[in-house]
Amino acid sequence: MKNALTIDLEYWHSPELIRGFAPEERDDLIIKMTTPILRLLDEFSVSATFFVLGAVAEKYPELVAEIHSRGHEVASHAYSHRTLHELGRDRFEDEIDRSVRLLREITGESPIGFRAPSFSIDNATGWAFDVLERHGFKYDSSIFPVKTYLYGVQDAPPGIYRPSAQNVAENDPNSKIIEFPLTIFKCTRRVPISGGFYLRVLPFSVLKRMIESVNRKQPAVIYLHPWEIIPVMPRLKLPLKSRFITYYGIKSTRWKLEGLLESFSFAPAREVLEL
Repeated sequence: MKNALTIDLEYWHSPELIRGFAPEERDDLIIKMTTPILRLLDEFSVSATFFVLGAVAEKYPELVAEIHSRGHEVASHAYSHRTLHELGRDRFEDEIDRSVRLLREITGESPIGFRAPSFSIDNATGWAFDVLERHGFKYDSSIFPVKTYLYGVQDAPPGIYRPSAQNVAENDPNSKIIEFPLTIFKCTRRVPISGGFYLRVLPFSVLKRMIESVNRKQPAVIYLHPWEIIPVMPRLKLPLKSRFITYYGIKSTRWKLEGLLESFSFAPAREVLEL
């Protein structure tokens, strides 16, 4: 079974937990972080989906062009990395307009996939699906079907479905947007395993068994950030919880990714969804 490998192409200082603590004068490091990832994917002959922040595409169009030329899917991660709760509907629509235009100018194609910054689609921001539909998107991968410290929709389906804009946890067969939610493992409770901090904190043997279990029924979605795979960003003085979430296990990410690439079959999200 093919699983979706996704990279959120954003700055190391984009995440909410870091944003207010990063120095104003800083090196983006985006080329230094992303180029080795592209080489690694070439080594394993794997194509992925890159959810590209519009601000990155605007400043580094040659990087996005290279990602596209190597056969990876270029999808949208909005423009500024502000959550949809911060943006509101009108500003979000402006960001989608800008993001789509930038990505189309660089790749010659309009993106059909979207991931909200900080997985910020929930019932308070379900209007996003209407916006995405109007702009030609075919799928979304923003729903985190377990409630966490920062985000999540506890009752959302753990597998592929068509979300209702009125209740994002409900399947709406008339919706034109396909939801490819982040992967969880269901036991006595829902355990997030799809990437980021959760991939870093889980032992690889446990992670591998959980994905194997998921694959008996459905494909998995794995997500990572360049700053997790190539951890060359500066260490900031963060509050204890933020420091733990940001840095814990960061040196293990690359070898865990290599282990996953050796153990499972991966493809871009649009290919897994047959779009």
